[in-house]
Amino acid sequence: MKNRFQEDFFIGAAVNLAQVTGREVGADSLLELHFSSITSENGLKWGPVHPKEGEYNFEFGDAYVAMGEKMGAFTIGHTLVWHQQTPAWVFQNGEGQFLNQMDLIRRMEDHIATVVGRYKGKIDGWDVVNEAFEDDGSWRKTHWYNITGTEFIKAAFRKANEIDPDVELYYNDYNVWKPEKRKAILALAKELRAEGIRIDGIGMQGHYRLNSPSLDQIEQAIVEIHDAGFQVMFTELDVDVLPRPSDSEGADLNINYAESPEWNPYADSLPQAVAQELVARYVSLFQLFRKHSDKISRVTFWGLHDGRSWLNNWPVRGRTNYALIFDRQMKLKAGFLEGIEKP
Repeated sequence: MKNRFQEDFFIGAAVNLAQVTGREVGADSLLELHFSSITSENGLKWGPVHPKEGEYNFEFGDAYVAMGEKMGAFTIGHTLVWHQQTPAWVFQNGEGQFLNQMDLIRRMEDHIATVVGRYKGKIDGWDVVNEAFEDDGSWRKTHWYNITGTEFIKAAFRKANEIDPDVELYYNDYNVWKPEKRKAILALAKELRAEGIRIDGIGMQGHYRLNSPSLDQIEQAIVEIHDAGFQVMFTELDVDVLPRPSDSEGADLNINYAESPEWNPYADSLPQAVAQELVARYVSLFQLFRKHSDKISRVTFWGLHDGRSWLNNWPVRGRTNYALIFDRQMKLKAGFLEGIEKP
């Protein structure tokens, strides 16, 4: 696959601990054959890498960058600052009280200095800040925002640039195809640049469904981000083929439902008609990406194969989903590359 898109953009996959340490049989050969980029799925998020004050766990990170070097891959660090998977202690003092703005930013800067510094020259791009906005364009009222306002974002980008001036720096979010959210993200990015703070690109996560969003909505986002002077990348691409208890879009982990057969209709296999619809959706997306390959630097799938997709557990736990382009046997789904090659 990476050879088919070599002239267009990097093709990436998010990888986990078992895959980077060789414990998942076949993962390394699949990655080397098909992918030119990798992203750290969970292993470099604050919780796994910095679970307690003064305690870091670099087992994943060290194996991850070693795999990137072996592959010659464009390697992405995900993510330095996020409201999810961040331990409660980060926001509190020893008495369990919330920190003030200065102390929280200092703690965040120390974390960034340690993690970015360890992998300087080995990681090519960082998702510096993840999901700071609601879908309507308002600020997400997280501990980061409630304690520091928007200063945590500015400080995070400043510190990442200070520690590694050569690494690319991104803002990353889902549902960027929604105009209100995109407008707010672009306003933030332009404000950072106006203040002399480097931000290189905006990642659109790409958690899509079979029939939404429309290609026109996605295309409008590509064009607007590029026209504003920022790299465009699709950072967490997958296509959910299952029904949902609500019409929720995107990737809000706070939305979660208990396991239920009602919402797991393809537990044994995916009907052929739906499988064809899924491949057709991917073909149409990649035809759009190729149309705008002058604007897009990277397309990354959120997971290596169906068996590792987070959509097996979101928004309903314990389901059997088929959201990626490689199936559970690590086989490329039939018709994808053939469809891409058609004019």
